[in-house]
Amino acid sequence: MRRDLFRDPVYDGATDPLVVIREGVWWMFYTQRRASHPDPGPGVTWVHGTRIGVACSSDGVRWTYAGTLEPDASGLSLVPGAPPAVTTVTHWAPEVIHDGRRWRMYLTEIDGVPDRWEGFARRIVEYVSDDVASWHRVGPLELSSDRVIDAAVARCPDGRWRIWYKDEAADSVTMVASSPDLRTWTLDGVAIGGRPHEGPSGFALGGWWWMIVDEWRGMGVYRSADAVGWERQGGADQVILGARSGAGPLPRGHHGAPVREGDRLWYYFFGHPSALGDATREPDGGVPDDRRSAVFRVELRVADGILTVVE
Repeated sequence: MRRDLFRDPVYDGATDPLVVIREGVWWMFYTQRRASHPDPGPGVTWVHGTRIGVACSSDGVRWTYAGTLEPDASGLSLVPGAPPAVTTVTHWAPEVIHDGRRWRMYLTEIDGVPDRWEGFARRIVEYVSDDVASWHRVGPLELSSDRVIDAAVARCPDGRWRIWYKDEAADSVTMVASSPDLRTWTLDGVAIGGRPHEGPSGFALGGWWWMIVDEWRGMGVYRSADAVGWERQGGADQVILGARSGAGPLPRGHHGAPVREGDRLWYYFFGHPSALGDATREPDGGVPDDRRSAVFRVELRVADGILTVVE
């Protein structure tokens, strides 16, 4: 039985999904990795030169590809169909929130299409929108280095907004900055330290605040009473959505984000169908490869102060 909810029809590399619900329509924004590109270039070029893909749904389960966010004179606009064959900028890991008045996107941007990880600056850039289809570029945030990616933003119990992000220049841990108004930001240091990780997502559920981070072996979970001080759930080696043995319904989880539907909280994440073996062979009958990725979801609940996954 297939459990993937969405696979990008252009390059089959949907990663870093972020879902919002606007006027009854579910919108998914994701990094459109060029996994199946026949000639993407050397090294890790295939994970660069990426656009933000967009898909829509009426129920959060059945998704239809809508196109990509393409740069224009004012910022980004949704354009149906495939992205350009040649790009000059890399877009990664969108975060989208509603501030009570309008939508805001915090997008990782990299100049060019790097063929290696080292030597290229990354920045988090803010955009605003009234309809989640056309985005006006506000500009980059001044954060802790020029190697910052994977923004997550939320309003916290003390009334301040916080942005959590991976800083590759700080041993790839989660840093945090705070703001009273989403205009001026104060750097507050390390939020989640320890082993390297990426893709933080912070949210409230069951009387606690939670942070989920991608440790590339499953997802580390942290709990907080105030969204400022964090303690790990379980021991240092405990994760959720970890490796599965043999074919199973879900692969190991990577970089995701939650969306609230009434009293329920869904967590969308990406995984590699190749990890599931013959249970999820390619739609065209071919053998899965490790570059291809798909979007999955689980429900998150809190029981006795513990964050649990409902598959």
